[in-house]
Amino acid sequence: MKVRVLVSFKESVLDPQGQAVKNALLTLGYDFIEDVRQGKIFELELKDMSREKIEEMIPEISHKVLSNPIIEKFEWEVID
Repeated sequence: MKVRVLVSFKESVLDPQGQAVKNALLTLGYDFIEDVRQGKIFELELKDMSREKIEEMIPEISHKVLSNPIIEKFEWEVID
C-alpha cells in the first residue's frame, strides 16, 4: 500500500520560490496566473497495516518528520 503526503507552506507564510515561478510565468506571457505555491510530495510505501493504523501513523509521521508544523501544512491520501 502507498500513501502520498503533500506538504506546502501555510497560507500566511511567504513563498519566495513560488513567487519567482509566478514572475517567470508572467514574464513569459501567462498573464492568467494569479498565484503559485511550492510544495513537496512524499510517497511512502507501507507494509501491510490496517486503515486505522494508517490514519494514526501518517499524521504523526507528517507532523514529526515530513513537515515543519510552524510554517507548513500537510494533506495525505492512500493511493493504490
